Amino acid sequence: MTAAFHIDGGERRSRWLVTCDHASNRVPGRVNGGSLGLTEADMNRHIAFDVGAAGLSRALAQELDAPVILSDFSRLVVDPNRGEHDPTVLMKLYDGSIIPANRNADAAELERRLKMLHRPYHTALSELAARREDTVVVAIHSFTPQFKGRPMRPWHVGVLYAEDRRLADPLLDRLRAESDIYVGDNQPYSGHLPGDSMDRHGVQPGRPHVLIELRNDLIETPEQQEHWGQRLAPILDGALADAQV
Repeated sequence: MTAAFHIDGGERRSRWLVTCDHASNRVPGRVNGGSLGLTEADMNRHIAFDVGAAGLSRALAQELDAPVILSDFSRLVVDPNRGEHDPTVLMKLYDGSIIPANRNADAAELERRLKMLHRPYHTALSELAARREDTVVVAIHSFTPQFKGRPMRPWHVGVLYAEDRRLADPLLDRLRAESDIYVGDNQPYSGHLPGDSMDRHGVQPGRPHVLIELRNDLIETPEQQEHWGQRLAPILDGALADAQV
């Protein structure tokens, strides 16, 4: 059986649940022999996974005394932060790089990858979230400072949400109170993406939730990841208290 995820701290008692959809750049052996046909350089950049997000997620979960679930496959194999019918769930071109092993992938191959990786990850996430009736979900992602041929992104941290702003608004307020953090409000992306992880595990069940994006040059090293985990935990706890949910 191909591993689809890891769970750390499943016994922790906090209301918080930390998720990391794009934790890994691994290509399972059952997918094109373990290679998508990309260079090592491409597989080590943001197109294949969220750089630094796994270490940050673990550090944050430790500080929050919360469980954390991390995917164990590259977003280029199949993207767990997309709905099954989203046309970008299996990318064939990303930030200037063609994905050779995906170029001719048909509906049957997509279904195979969904069954092997995407669905087991979301089943495990659902079960972990259901361990308490008052679970609060925080999803950790990272973003590249600049796409090819596009302007630099100035934000340090982005807070993403859809229509449920219960946790997002107080978190934005607390982050803006930090004088050295430039905060993006639904930047660098919109948080409204039907069928994504927050839609499935936050919006639809009615759980308080938020997605945090860290610029990946700020969390490249274990020391930076630990620093941001320690910094974000009390801000998140304060925002949750402010939200009164």
